[in-house]
Amino acid sequence: MEIDDLTRNLGEWLRGSGPECDIVISSRVRLARNLAEYPFISRATEQDRLRIEKSLRDCLLAGGKAQELLYVDVERLGGIDRQLLVERHLISREHAESQGARAVAIDRGETFSVMINEEDHLRIQVMHSGLNLPLAWQETDRIDDLVESAVTYAFHPRLGYLTACPTNVGTGMRVSVMLHLPALVITREIEKVFRSLHKIGLAVRGLYGEGSQAMGDFYQISNQMTLGRSEEWLIKQVGDVVPKIIEYERQARDFLIRESHENLHDRVSRAYGILRTAQTISSEETMHLLSSVRMGINLGLIGDLAIPTVNELFIQTQPAHLQKLSGGELNSADRNIERARFLRAHLNKEHDAGSANN
Repeated sequence: MEIDDLTRNLGEWLRGSGPECDIVISSRVRLARNLAEYPFISRATEQDRLRIEKSLRDCLLAGGKAQELLYVDVERLGGIDRQLLVERHLISREHAESQGARAVAIDRGETFSVMINEEDHLRIQVMHSGLNLPLAWQETDRIDDLVESAVTYAFHPRLGYLTACPTNVGTGMRVSVMLHLPALVITREIEKVFRSLHKIGLAVRGLYGEGSQAMGDFYQISNQMTLGRSEEWLIKQVGDVVPKIIEYERQARDFLIRESHENLHDRVSRAYGILRTAQTISSEETMHLLSSVRMGINLGLIGDLAIPTVNELFIQTQPAHLQKLSGGELNSADRNIERARFLRAHLNKEHDAGSANN
């Protein structure tokens, strides 16, 4: 398995399956860990980083697991390949842009990725399509136990797992759910929902996590505190709130269908039409229009397009994926032209196939 294979595969979180998958894109659990015998990354020397990377690489690839994982030396990657991993949510922007020895191990199905020498020595994350936090936690816990059987984590009897950022001390856990909330955005109810989430200690972030902008009406909901809370408590905290947000989104969609059907249908149809005919289009506009199309499919307003296809287009039209698929580096203007060509080819093919089957 090579990095180029990723552009031809559909990652786990893009499958468009699982519970509540019309609104919940993915469920993710992430753990931050550090090795006891080394300083945190901010104080580590390059030799420390190299030793940490080797120790964790040997652990992850032990027992014949090298054939099951794509192990990537991030330091040696070109800029486009690093960005591609960010776009697929397999590494963070910080991991892509930092310096020094660092790596990531990815399973073939892209269910999990293990970042080495990010903000912490180790970041384990598991993602599943749809709303399934218990399964994501079960698999994260299994990988964590596997690593801990070979290394010694930095752990304090009272504080728990020690991490570079104080907000992660304790369990070191971040529980997050990525939601598609276009109807709440259209009805201008989204800010009210966000205020309620902040009051109960949950964070709202954009498509690519902390510091990122919301694109295509995608939002990540996650816990903010880990200290003094158990893993099960954190899973329950997020897991109990998400169904309420899903309910609000469904109510907003029902309202739009009932009270503004013509405007909604026009919005969806225009978005689909532009994507199928545009000669040049930006990444931001593509995300916005695909968001409307995705909602239209789920509401039965578009019948010749499948959700997994739209989910895949969200990623394949991002800058790094587009350049990998086209076979070379492109400037912004050329990317916009290539993106439009790519969308026309894929959407018109799907449209023609769907029309033939009707």
